Parts: sequence; structure tokens; C-alpha cells
Amino acid sequence: MISRSHRLARGALAIGLTATLGAILPAPPARAAATPLPRTGFETSHGARWTSEAEEQEFLTAVHRGSARVRIDRIGTTAQGRPMRLVRIGAPAPARPADVRRGNSVLLTCSQHGDEPSGREACLTTVRDLAYARDPATRRFLAHTSVLVIPTANPDGRAADTRGNSAGADINRDHLALQTAEARAMAAVLRDYRPDTVYDLHEYGPTVPYYMKDVLSLWPRNLNTADPVHREAASLSQDFVAPAVRRAGFSTGVYGIWTDPETGDPVKQVAGDGQERILRNTAGVKGSIGMLVETRVDALTDAEKADPARNNRRRVDSQLAALKGAFTFLDRHRPRIEAATAAARLAGYTDRGPVYLGGADNEPATEEQTLADPPCAYRLDADRFAQVKDVLAGHGVLWKRERDGVLVPLRQPLRKLVPLLLDQRAVYHVTDATPLDVCPRVRGENR
Repeated sequence: MISRSHRLARGALAIGLTATLGAILPAPPARAAATPLPRTGFETSHGARWTSEAEEQEFLTAVHRGSARVRIDRIGTTAQGRPMRLVRIGAPAPARPADVRRGNSVLLTCSQHGDEPSGREACLTTVRDLAYARDPATRRFLAHTSVLVIPTANPDGRAADTRGNSAGADINRDHLALQTAEARAMAAVLRDYRPDTVYDLHEYGPTVPYYMKDVLSLWPRNLNTADPVHREAASLSQDFVAPAVRRAGFSTGVYGIWTDPETGDPVKQVAGDGQERILRNTAGVKGSIGMLVETRVDALTDAEKADPARNNRRRVDSQLAALKGAFTFLDRHRPRIEAATAAARLAGYTDRGPVYLGGADNEPATEEQTLADPPCAYRLDADRFAQVKDVLAGHGVLWKRERDGVLVPLRQPLRKLVPLLLDQRAVYHVTDATPLDVCPRVRGENR
């Protein structure tokens, strides 16, 4: 294990992923002095400050103009008028959502919490390095894998350095009800592009001595996550991200679990449950491999306390180390990833099996939390449908029109999401629909 003092002495963060993605995604090529690679505000300040909104715009524009592998779309606008951007990367850049859906794809969501900026910096340099790398390995990787990046998922919160958005809402608790513009934009990306893997970058404050690893990660715990998707997500965390983090000289653990500092045994769970409204769990319910990464915010040494830039660089370095493991997983497990996510989405058409309204993979659902024999559909009258139509459409839920409302069948790819939205027994349901055990044959469908 590399000592902590040695790790911190490595100096300023190398541009992009030079020391992190290894053979899969090596460093970008050197450029002539007249045409230097775009650099973020974080890089030009050597970590003394985070990249500003204007610098992000300038940086992404330069990357877009300089590489045919990159396309940038505006996918939403915040309450304060700031843009939300989606970066699409491929070889060549995917022109349409259908191009992404034909192969493997990963979505990086960065800085959902505005006061957790290190993941955003890692995402920005990842975009640049994928755009400019010339080696055959990266070209082969991008020929088979579309990389989608939302560099700043909470622009208003990032500008204010706050966890929530401009209204104080926690976006990472809104991936079911879609009340915020930010969550609606992300839901549209999940609906339209159907990424196989959703990788969510965060930071956390430690609790000494029980909860203080450099990098924590977690898969979807929601019980409605299909077994093959759950297995791949756990493998991403435990078999790829964690070892890559340790090889880079950082400590690692499971998000939400306090451990005994001497034995390493679990002490108690303080976070990381199966709530379907949290992105890693929402992704799992929708058939994607969800992943949460949290890096430690607090300064670790006297040197970091004396020099915030040193602390900032360490935070970004640890994010890049975790990303190295994630990209290795995407490269090595590509057929397994595609098989797991395709099977999860097709399974909804069979309309079989229970739906869980609670519990987690480490906390069995109670009888009251289990729909052992779910209804075949939910009926919404016209008024209730009008209230939730945009939410259903935002997720991509299918419905069938009736004379006085709509029928939402469970026989569809998002089968296990439907009761979480519409059943009055679900913790975070958006309306009370009428469950039907016998479903009439109805013509017509919204999509």
C-alpha cells in the first residue's frame, strides 16, 4: 500500500486521466504549443479553485470544436436559467439516442449535490481525454461504448455551493416524482438513451473513526433490481472500483456502513438504503447498472489543512482512480452488461413476479411491503391522470387510454416502476391509482 504521505506528494493532478485509466484509456496525445489541449479552471489554478460556470462552457465548447467524437446538447434549464448539458462521446459521436441504444453505454452524472464538486472536475477532464486520445485501445473502446456525461447535474447548487438546487431541493431524492427541472432532465436522458450503466459521482463528510475511507461506493439496493443487473452492479463496485482505488493508494469501503476501525467489521448502517427515488436505485429499477461513488471531503493531513488546493487535488485524484475501475469494468464486462440490462427490460413483458414496496438487498421486505401477486394494471381517472401525465411521460411509462381516463398496464419494460409510482401503499407514490386484477383489452397506447 502506498503511504498517505507518498500519495499526497505526487503533486498537482495530471491533466485528465493520465495516471488512472491505464491501457484502456491512456493519456491524450501531446499537442504543439500553438494548439494546447483545453484545460479546466481547476487545472489552470492547480486545484486552488473549482472550474466556474463560464469556464465549463468555454472548455466544453473548445472540446466540441476540436473533436468529432463529441456532441453537446442542452437537455434542460434550471429555475435560475442555467443550462444543463449532456455530452455524448463515441467514435464517432452518437448522432441520435438510437445510436447509443445499439451498443453499450454509460452515463456519468456529476455534482448532483452542488457542494460536492470533485466529481464534476473528474468528469470534465474525462470528456477531454476521451475526445483527444489517439491510441487504438481508446478508439476500439469508443466504437463499442457510448459515453454520456452530465458534467453539472445541479448548476444552480454548484454556483451557490449548496447541496440542493436554488429551491433547496435535494435532486437525488427526486428521481421518482420528478418535481425539479434537474431530475426531469436526467429522467429524459434515462428514458431516451437507456444507458446500461449509470455512474453517479458524489462526496461525503467522514465520521471518525467509523466512517472515514477515501472512497466509498454502492450498488442499487432496491429489491426491484433484476438479479443479473444487481450482480453486475455489485461486481462494478467490489471487483473493479474498489481494487482500482486501492491500487492508487487510497482506502475504500461500502457507502453507508460504519466499520470498526480495528477489525473492519460492520458496526451499523447510516445511509445507502433501497429508496427508489435515489438515482442508483432508480437506475436499478429501470434496468440499468446503478453505481454511487463518494469521495472524502475533509483534509487528511496537516499539509492538506494548510493548503486547500492539495486537498482538492486529492479529492479529484480519488474520483479519477474510481473512474479507472469503472472504465475497466465497462471494457471487460461489455457482453455481460448488455445481456443483463436487456434481460431486465424485456422481463417486464412477461408480467410475472413480485414487486417490492420496501426493503433492500440487506433488509428483506416484509409481507406488507411485498406485492406477491401485483395487479395487472392501475386505472387513473382523467383528473388524476392530468396531475401525473408528465411524470409518467418523463419516465417513459406506457399507458392505454380509456373513455374516462387511462389504464397503466404492468406488462411493459418499466413494470416494477409502475406500482412505485401509482400504488397508494408505496412510500413515495405520486398519486393513488385504482389497482385492477382483471384487465380489459384496450386499444391505443401513448407511445
